[in-house]
Amino acid sequence: MDDLILNGAYYTHFLNSAQFPYTDDERRCIESTVLNLEKFKTQGDHPGMLLGKIQSGKTKTFMAIMGLAFDNGYDVSVILTKGTKALSKQTQERVRSEFKPFCNQDDVLVFDIMHMPTELVGYELKKKIILVVKKQKDNLDRLVQLFSTKYPELAQKKVLLIDDEADYASVGFKRQKGEVDANLTAVKLEELRGYVGLAAFLQVTATPYALYLQPENTEIRGETFKPVKPAFTELVPVNKAYIGSDYYFADVEEENTVVSHLYHPLSLSELVALKKPDGRRFKLEDVLSSNAIKGLRKAFLNFLVGGAIRQLQAKHANEGNQKFSFLIHTDVSKATHQWQEQVVQELSVQLKDAANDSSKLFTALVKEAYDELAHSVILAGYFMPPFSSVLERSRQALVDGELLITTVNSEKEIESLLDETGQLKLRTPLNIFIGGQILDRGITIGRLIGFYYGRRPARYQQDTVLQHSRMYGYRSKEDLSVTRFYTEPAIYNAMRSMHESDVALREAIEKNPEQGVVFIQKAKDGSVIPCSPNKILLTETTTLKPHKRLLPVGFQTTTKGKTRAITDKIDTLLALLHPTGAGKEPFKIPTSKAHELLSLIEEVLLMEEEDGYSFDWQSLHSAIDYLDKRSPDPGQIWCLWLTDRNNSRLASKGSHTKYVATPDTATTEGRIARDTAKDSPMLMLFRQNGEEERGWKGAPFYWPLIWAPANTPVAIYAHLTNDQQE
Repeated sequence: MDDLILNGAYYTHFLNSAQFPYTDDERRCIESTVLNLEKFKTQGDHPGMLLGKIQSGKTKTFMAIMGLAFDNGYDVSVILTKGTKALSKQTQERVRSEFKPFCNQDDVLVFDIMHMPTELVGYELKKKIILVVKKQKDNLDRLVQLFSTKYPELAQKKVLLIDDEADYASVGFKRQKGEVDANLTAVKLEELRGYVGLAAFLQVTATPYALYLQPENTEIRGETFKPVKPAFTELVPVNKAYIGSDYYFADVEEENTVVSHLYHPLSLSELVALKKPDGRRFKLEDVLSSNAIKGLRKAFLNFLVGGAIRQLQAKHANEGNQKFSFLIHTDVSKATHQWQEQVVQELSVQLKDAANDSSKLFTALVKEAYDELAHSVILAGYFMPPFSSVLERSRQALVDGELLITTVNSEKEIESLLDETGQLKLRTPLNIFIGGQILDRGITIGRLIGFYYGRRPARYQQDTVLQHSRMYGYRSKEDLSVTRFYTEPAIYNAMRSMHESDVALREAIEKNPEQGVVFIQKAKDGSVIPCSPNKILLTETTTLKPHKRLLPVGFQTTTKGKTRAITDKIDTLLALLHPTGAGKEPFKIPTSKAHELLSLIEEVLLMEEEDGYSFDWQSLHSAIDYLDKRSPDPGQIWCLWLTDRNNSRLASKGSHTKYVATPDTATTEGRIARDTAKDSPMLMLFRQNGEEERGWKGAPFYWPLIWAPANTPVAIYAHLTNDQQE
């Protein structure tokens, strides 16, 4: 690339020594980033942006960027990390490993800002220096002091500031009791810029939402802060082996695939039972039989048996020893972790006793898990060991002490559990980790084949919840065939909503970082109006995009008499709107009538809220209005009226969801909608017979679905904003 030294010692070292060689795309990203850091005036409110995905190789990329920067005149690099000792240690270990030959030769010095020598002498100050700094007041104060007063000569050098895991903490704003306040990191970086004339600033993130969720120029305590807008954006290339939110929340909808077996819904009552001891809900001695924790028991056995299957596959392929992990992450309370450890330990003890006795119960439990996992292993096309071998391997794992249960809920604990690469150490073939917030912070957990997730904050924050997703990353397909994800439907749907807004925001940034996404909300008069992005709570949103389907899932109908009466009304109304009757030919209806039909249907469908299923009817009405007003024929939308449908209420055994979620099919109704709904939305109305043998109440009813037209601009509709929350 123009004006860059590409054959310097540091960059050459990275290209030649990487465990996984840098691809051409990765090299282009690295070189373009350093070139742009030189080309653009990057600073606190105009950083360079390195945008990757969670666990996708961002660190590998920015380490090479540091190396190339050192070859091109930079002398100091500052890495800002999230505020935990464990992550700081993980970062230091990674830096020392990546720059090992230069550290050994004293060409590069690596320091934690809080554990530096009392004095750096001239010999040391002439070296390349890498500082690891936690985003905490004492760390940031010491960083500013280092450049401003202790070693002013450092302030004359070229400095590269890298904000790793940049999110709300770095952008500059937060809300406290309804007031916008400046965040500490932003304030300190502004201060540091006053001392360091030749500083380049690079933010590294997988969660760029904070860029959208900012006020415009804002005066805070007499000082004006500008919103952070990237001077440039570089996308970290992601290769095909990466497994991210698409796999967990989009691909999972495809029936009869490996991924369709991934998600297992949990009940809210189970998460409550695992919060604290309560003999009325669940007795510890009943771990192998109680319905109160059947999800956890299934998860435990799937992990045990899944690990056995993978170990036998490895033996069959003459591969080495295999170690696996399972994460339980439902709460931040240490008391909850202690209770969960008791439950899991009791599961382990009772299963071990049953294994020792070769009991019928042990055989039955292992067989259930074996049969469930066999579906996805066979679909993936891998060797499936015979049941007798898996039963013996599972028994051996328990009896020989190959299963280790570890609670991780403090800085001290996690520091002692990290290996030399900064990952959680897998000490035995099967490792179960129970933990809370400490596992949020970028800690890597290898060979994760089970994730039991139950965090239900009052308000989900997009970047935080996505960072909980320790199951993302580069994963072997063999491991994926036995991987399972357990969570409650409400949490799963919130995470899927985040995935959708994540995709929308990322696509917008990729296409045009300046343009962004349309944010809309419902005004007091009922109209849909633009919304200030910084007001949005991203989990309280509906992402609108071409061919998006909006429909209620997880419900029962009201009483038979009321359901029948309302269905008769809808039949009459539709007959007036379309006298030729139901069929596969779409027709236009007034938008006002669509609202009327949906309001009638809402009276019939009762959401299974105790199972975690809810539906925002208001957002459905608002989405119709928004999509309708953008069409060339406002006031009229398409309608597809189909009768004599016989969908079951409950999904088939082995499905990823408890309730049927598809009254439509992609090949029939989906094709009709794609062919017809180009500019106007389509309301699909599926008249179900509602038979009792299919799980309903024995009365016909309508199941509605809104289909967004092909020419829908990407928009994020806010059901709830910060103003409404406060």
